[in-house]
Amino acid sequence: MFEATRLHKRFGDHVVLEDVSMRFAPGRLTGIMGPNGAGKTTCFNLLTGRHAPDRGSVRFEGRDITGLPPRSIARLGISRSFQVMNLFDDYSALDNVLVATPEVRRRGFSFFGTFAGKTDVLERVGLAHKAHVRAKDLSYGERRALEIGVALAAQPRLLFLDEPTAGLGTDATARIAALIAELKRSLTIVLIEHDMRFLFGLADHIYVMHWGQVIAQGSPGELQANPWVQRSSLGNAVA
Repeated sequence: MFEATRLHKRFGDHVVLEDVSMRFAPGRLTGIMGPNGAGKTTCFNLLTGRHAPDRGSVRFEGRDITGLPPRSIARLGISRSFQVMNLFDDYSALDNVLVATPEVRRRGFSFFGTFAGKTDVLERVGLAHKAHVRAKDLSYGERRALEIGVALAAQPRLLFLDEPTAGLGTDATARIAALIAELKRSLTIVLIEHDMRFLFGLADHIYVMHWGQVIAQGSPGELQANPWVQRSSLGNAVA
């Protein structure tokens, strides 16, 4: 469904990604993990168009999308969340979702007429009862769920999630895990996650990044048996 081939990215003299290749199969959840500074978020930004690679290519459903801007990539059916949340804090949860829908975007972001009270997406992320609460008045865990809802409102076929459990406690993390497990039934998902137990409990396939490169990949079971992973600090996290 999605393939990145030999991506390379540098900022000034600093090489951030070198020869990174990944493939995401339809109907599966693929994880990307690694220590801080491994290049995970930069990789995400290249895959979703926030940065263009210096070398390499990105293809979605057979189409070359290398270097396309994020808006063009989103229109093809790719959506993403961010490690640092991007919400309209003074808007309600419902308005945050509506502004991301294709219908409102086609109207030039006009809300007039059609969509008042539509809470389908909020129901999917467990926030239908908070539809008219301002985003800034939601709990941190609810805000994380709302950002996933905003990404879903674009009706994607491929969903990128950048550390959706960042800053969450145990209960909120469990709720996000249940939400993503449900979404996995109908969407192809790519997930960066620092919580290794969370990721290993959900992913079908995982890429391990370090020093801007993919150093291992496989199913959770294969990676748990990988000698490098066992010797690293990551091994303690997934034991």
